[in-house]
Amino acid sequence: MNQNYQNHARLVTGFHKVLGPLLLLGFIGSLFNLYKSFGNDTLYSASLITLLFLSGIILFWYTRSFPLKAQDRAIRSEENFRFYLLTGKALPSDLSMGQIVALRFAPDEELPTLVEKAVSEKLDSKSIKQAIKNWKPDYYRV
Repeated sequence: MNQNYQNHARLVTGFHKVLGPLLLLGFIGSLFNLYKSFGNDTLYSASLITLLFLSGIILFWYTRSFPLKAQDRAIRSEENFRFYLLTGKALPSDLSMGQIVALRFAPDEELPTLVEKAVSEKLDSKSIKQAIKNWKPDYYRV
């Protein structure tokens, strides 16, 4: 399947569509259980269950955000190097991380012009991606 703006987002079914909702539902259920246990001898175990679900949600969040931060750093370096090879200049410091990540989908022939446009018009990442004519796929994003 060719990657493009409409299908480039990557959702992992087991992680995003199964584990995330299960943790959320379990946390809501544990809060209900905790509320119902006030005043009886199950308060301690209900508190522990709520704490476990809260810990699971925090773990779920960081399991996704830490690799993305590391990958963003790699993308910044790769795109800065690519831009330097094409133009002899470093990427403008005005570009945000989101803009740089979006620019990775631009082919070499479109990158310099799109960088100028992104800086001068302050394009957000969605607008940058939509401005790309010949999408350069990235199948390795975490």
